[in-house]
Amino acid sequence: MKKLSLSVAMFMLSVGVLFAQGQVHARAFTGAIMDSQCASMGNHDAGYKMTGTTTPKDCTRACVKGGSQFVLYNAARKSTYKLDDQTKPRDFAGENVKVIGTYNRRTKTIHVEKIEAAQ
Repeated sequence: MKKLSLSVAMFMLSVGVLFAQGQVHARAFTGAIMDSQCASMGNHDAGYKMTGTTTPKDCTRACVKGGSQFVLYNAARKSTYKLDDQTKPRDFAGENVKVIGTYNRRTKTIHVEKIEAAQ
C-alpha cells in the first residue's frame, strides 16, 4: 500500500512540475551549422583567413577545434542560436540544416533532439 501511495504521489508531483514549467513543445529551427565566432560576423570570411580553410565545413570544424562552439545561424533573420549538444552538429558542420528541439529564451539555447539536412 505504501508503494502505491508513493507512486501516486510521485506521479502527481511530476504532473505539477510540468504544469508549473508550462508545456514546452519541440519545434523546428533552420539555418546553417557554424562556429560561434564566424556566426557573430555572419560569414566565414575572416575564419577562412585565420584557419587557412576554403569551405564552410572545414572552417567551422577548425574554429570549433580552436575553442569556438557549434551554433545554428539563420542568415535571413541574422539570428544565432546556441546548441546544448556539441556532438550532433559535427557531422553537419557548414551545412544548412533543420534542428528539432526546444528553445530556452533565457539562455538563447536550443536543446537539440535531432538534426537533419535541410531539404
